[in-house]
Amino acid sequence: MIKNYFVNNAHRYASKWLVLAIDVFLISISFTLAYIIRFNLTFDFKSENLFVQLPIVAVIAIISFLFTESYKGVVRHTGVRDVYKIFNAICLSSILMIFLVIVNRQMVMLENFTIPLGIIIIHSLLAFVALVTSRYVFKTAFFNLVKKIKVSKNVLIYGAGESGMLTYNALTNQTSSNTRVVAYLDDDPKKIGKIINGVMVLGKEVLSEYFLSTKEITEIIVSINNVPSEQLRKLVESLVEFPVLVKIIPPVESWINGELKVSQIKKVQIEDLLDRVPIDIKLSKVSEQLKNQVIMVTGGAGSIGSEIVRQIANYDYRSLIVIDQAESALYDIQQELKQNGFHNFVPIVGDIRDKNRMNSYFQEYKPTMVFHAAAYKHVPLMEYNYYEAIKINVAGTKTIVDLAMNHKVEKFVFVSTDKAVNPTNVMGATKRIAEMYISSAQQENKTKFITTRFGNVLGSNGSVIPLFKKQIEKGGPLTVTHKDITRYFMTIPEASQLVLEAAVMGQGGEIFIFDMGKSVKIFDLAKNMIKLSGLKYPDDIDIEITGLRPGEKLYEELLANGENTLPTYHKKIMIGKVRPLDYALVKSKIDELCVSNMFFNNNTMALMKEIVPEYVSNNSKFCSLDEDKVQKGKDDKVKTMYQ
Repeated sequence: MIKNYFVNNAHRYASKWLVLAIDVFLISISFTLAYIIRFNLTFDFKSENLFVQLPIVAVIAIISFLFTESYKGVVRHTGVRDVYKIFNAICLSSILMIFLVIVNRQMVMLENFTIPLGIIIIHSLLAFVALVTSRYVFKTAFFNLVKKIKVSKNVLIYGAGESGMLTYNALTNQTSSNTRVVAYLDDDPKKIGKIINGVMVLGKEVLSEYFLSTKEITEIIVSINNVPSEQLRKLVESLVEFPVLVKIIPPVESWINGELKVSQIKKVQIEDLLDRVPIDIKLSKVSEQLKNQVIMVTGGAGSIGSEIVRQIANYDYRSLIVIDQAESALYDIQQELKQNGFHNFVPIVGDIRDKNRMNSYFQEYKPTMVFHAAAYKHVPLMEYNYYEAIKINVAGTKTIVDLAMNHKVEKFVFVSTDKAVNPTNVMGATKRIAEMYISSAQQENKTKFITTRFGNVLGSNGSVIPLFKKQIEKGGPLTVTHKDITRYFMTIPEASQLVLEAAVMGQGGEIFIFDMGKSVKIFDLAKNMIKLSGLKYPDDIDIEITGLRPGEKLYEELLANGENTLPTYHKKIMIGKVRPLDYALVKSKIDELCVSNMFFNNNTMALMKEIVPEYVSNNSKFCSLDEDKVQKGKDDKVKTMYQ
């Protein structure tokens, strides 16, 4: 059994014992050289003394190496810490040797073991140099051999500061790495022309397609910290113009244990090129708000809903009920939560339109907070399927709102959209009607109703970015509905963080507006995505203008006419000052709309436009319903709905 253990594990220990043997051999050679140097490069000394002393010196060296564990370091990854261990081993060896010589002088245990102090000092210096040199010679030889065997990937590091050097170390210290750093790039004239880690620092003016092709550069890694996000965005945007892969290192605070790993160096994403400052929630009271709460999330398997679920899962809630009618997507979020160690959640396949079933869930689980994210959101589809849009976005929301009040839910958070502002399509109008019903429900003071309103979410299901990615994979063209069309964007985690933050600060009746930064031209977004794919527009992939889709706007708004905002303690969240409603009339009309829709009444769309006077269809078959809306008629209807 012992024999099998050594056979099976020999490969694990062979390398370190070999290092120990080589170190002891070098110690012996250094000791012999110390004698020769001490006696003026001659052999004019008693060789019998040397032969007696060498075994003892070797034993002392072995003891020192074992104690300091200097032989255990991986030689091909030798660094400052390994050199420090070698220094400690040599010092310990010298101290033990001097101690043994002094003891021998007093007790005379060995006749020929009297080593002059000069030889010990010379030996220490020679041994330290020999051990360190041997490791670096092996390290250099190993990496040169590996680089000859492997196909190298030529890389430029943009930034010759501390983070640039750490990036170099992360790239070159991996055995499996096939990366060769060709040069550093920097705009600091004091650094240009200098050599760091054997690599030249060049000025950014050398960047050109000719230079990149001549040096066979395949990647540029931006390694700059502590620069304004706007400056970093412009730099990255200028680099993606070149036919190479552009990568970026994360902020220092997100490095693992303070060290940069190669796996953390990521490709530039489209959000890195958006003209907006990332939203970061740092001082949040979300933890206190969600503690011991029974939380229900409708639409919990969708893009926004699933991220809300993920973020809630990190807090100390009592239980989490996730409802969605999409079975496969719900299964995916269930498995994800299980794999991450979260178990106090209940996934439910259910339809929010089923009032009896929803009522049973409220009775069984008794939620104290509801996040309502279930909705149909695709503008052109809902324009053709307005019956379903009304049934989910209006009637479904009405069902959950009514149940929340009946079961005394403390807070109800509704996820709305900027398309509800001055809507030009069915989807936006249904979301605006849902907002109005929630405002009416707030008047009963049974539940605190909070509405959040924001724009497009990067990477959400059915959004433009996944569509562009698929079109690029197929070789194009990318389809854009209009060259001047613009949209507001934020990431899914940002949107979900702000929804949770709004839930904390909301006291009921507010419509929270999120600061989305500057709107983005979709045409520019398409061009940047082509660049990020290492392709050129229009040489490799073209962009096709298809024309506005039914109900589509050229630009979105976060506030309707006559609305304004009030600040909150979070600079990215504002409270929308909306026009007061005739709540009794609004509620009555919404009830009428739901009944009308249930029986496929032809007056359904006209009734929607009556409830939302500012709803004027665009590029849609429902435009004909707006033809008789003279300005006076519009104003009269506005007065009937808004106080």
